[in-house]
Amino acid sequence: MLKFAAVGGTAFLVDNTVFYGLKLTILEPKPVTAKVIAVLMATIVSYVLNREWSFRTRGGHERRHEAALFFLVSGIGLVLSSAPLWISRYVFRLETPDVSLVTQEIADFVSAQIIGTLIAMVFRFWALRKWVFPDEKAQSGSVLPAPTPDSTDEAA
Repeated sequence: MLKFAAVGGTAFLVDNTVFYGLKLTILEPKPVTAKVIAVLMATIVSYVLNREWSFRTRGGHERRHEAALFFLVSGIGLVLSSAPLWISRYVFRLETPDVSLVTQEIADFVSAQIIGTLIAMVFRFWALRKWVFPDEKAQSGSVLPAPTPDSTDEAA
């Protein structure tokens, strides 16, 4: 869990850097597009770090199959992380000129970088452990035998 959190923190930094870099420059009128690009870049970083560090001892899939599952799960995570920003901007209309620039920026940060990231993080952790990097022992259906008491246990 700690390794997954460290990878997530790194991906979060990549996401924020790219998102704000694009949103405050060339994609200023298109924040959702900036968010999608930022999440895609963070996803690539996340795959490499999760594969080589967080879930290094888990797996059981061929590398291509594993990568395809990872990017499918991440695609769903992309939708989950972008949806709150889209709702904030286009459903609640929290954008200029309807609200102040400060309100818009706070709403963008809370919806995209906090709410969206948390929703996607929970989904990704669950889905990566379940489908992409499953525990090989659990996947094979092997059952570990129950420990048998030894003679010292009976004497106690």
